[in-house]
Amino acid sequence: MKNTKPSIYIIALSSLGQGLSGGDRIYIELARRWSKKHLVTVIVWEEGREMLQRQHLIDNGQWLMIRTLKMGGWCKFGFIICYFARIIRSLIFALTFDVSTINYQPSATIYSASEFWMDSLPAFILKVRFSKMTWAAAWYQTAPNPFKGFAEGKRDKVYRFRTFLYWFVQLPIKPLISKFADYVLVSNQKEKRQFPKLVKKNKAIVFLGAVDTEAISEYIKTHKRIIDKKYIGVFQGRFHPQKGVVELIDIWKLVTKKIPHAKLAMIGDGPLMADVKERIRNLGLEDNVILFGYQYDGDKKYSIFQSSKIVVHPSFYDSGGMAAAEAMAFGLPAVGFDLKAYTSYYPKGMIKVAVGDLQAFAKKILELNENEILYHQLGLNAKAMIMSQFSWNKRAKEILSTLEIQNQKLN
Repeated sequence: MKNTKPSIYIIALSSLGQGLSGGDRIYIELARRWSKKHLVTVIVWEEGREMLQRQHLIDNGQWLMIRTLKMGGWCKFGFIICYFARIIRSLIFALTFDVSTINYQPSATIYSASEFWMDSLPAFILKVRFSKMTWAAAWYQTAPNPFKGFAEGKRDKVYRFRTFLYWFVQLPIKPLISKFADYVLVSNQKEKRQFPKLVKKNKAIVFLGAVDTEAISEYIKTHKRIIDKKYIGVFQGRFHPQKGVVELIDIWKLVTKKIPHAKLAMIGDGPLMADVKERIRNLGLEDNVILFGYQYDGDKKYSIFQSSKIVVHPSFYDSGGMAAAEAMAFGLPAVGFDLKAYTSYYPKGMIKVAVGDLQAFAKKILELNENEILYHQLGLNAKAMIMSQFSWNKRAKEILSTLEIQNQKLN
């Protein structure tokens, strides 16, 4: 097959588990759309391939190809062994890759889906080996200060050890991106400051979040609007230390003191699932908090949003966030902590309270639940903003256009 446009390699060996990180969602949705007109190869390992299948991103043997780097039995020995095994396997791939064996141009684009070593190091090696390639590096969140942990404000448990590991992983990658990447993709204006050299060259791209506005519009059009809301609150996101999922249970306990029957729907999964379940048991909220696990886009998840009244988004540390936006597209107002990144992500449709103030968070939920005028106005603002600005099709075209321009300059 003859291809007249530069091909795209997406390196995503960091994909792991049943859930979906923001970085995973971004590369999957970009690949889905880019492969309509370009040759796209997604490079993953076995578990990553399973993730793509769950997201209905399938190798079609033509415009979209999925190359699986087999790990053998290494990942049976636990997370640490699997982590380093993926790094080694990715390095072998990059050092032995022969671009001439495939009908791709050596001026292809490499998109490293994360700053984790198994994604960024092979992209760096390919860039060095094939200088005409364009390296677009994802850097969607800078690790917080290890001494402060996952918090922009008051928080009892800040997970300092996990923060340190995150910070350590990023430490050697940042200078490589600064010196060798053609572009860095960041999630907000503040993150651009991490790469002043690329900013000066106009090569730091702010990639705001996105949702499948087309699918949501179609669902709303073909399904009857639900008047009686089953859940006062709905949360969607990874059960990760930065997301405030354990504290959300404490917030919901405060809500139930005023409304004993108040129900919270939680969509997602992750390393803190056991902690969340334990907190629910300890606070006696088994009848109030419903855990749905991870849900892919579609009728089941959308019906939960339609059956909910308010989006709760209690992240203590975040560089952006797409999870709340999806529910807001259904006209649900949001409550969240006043994080710096939300100034650009959620200028409308979200009530923000001081970081760590669980009492204030619960009060705003109760206020929205009782004040119909405020509720509907905020919901209308949320839906209008997301539907007009957060389309995946729009985002994919913007990034691809920029990368194509860069390829033209290099050639």
